[in-house]
Amino acid sequence: MDLSQLQLDTVVETKKPHPCGGKLWQIVRTGADYKIRCLTCGRVVMLTPDELRKRVRRIAEGRQ
Repeated sequence: MDLSQLQLDTVVETKKPHPCGGKLWQIVRTGADYKIRCLTCGRVVMLTPDELRKRVRRIAEGRQ
């Protein structure tokens, strides 16, 4: 996945679900690290670009 496509408020789908059952995450912060928020439970997670690249399956919706 090309991370340059990810902008604030973009919604992405992960390969594996979060323990709450949600697979959709919203991009909250970009830069050296990425902050994403689970749309099901609201949990916020910070990931490195490499970790995010491995976890994201596709861009679900949002600004592109």
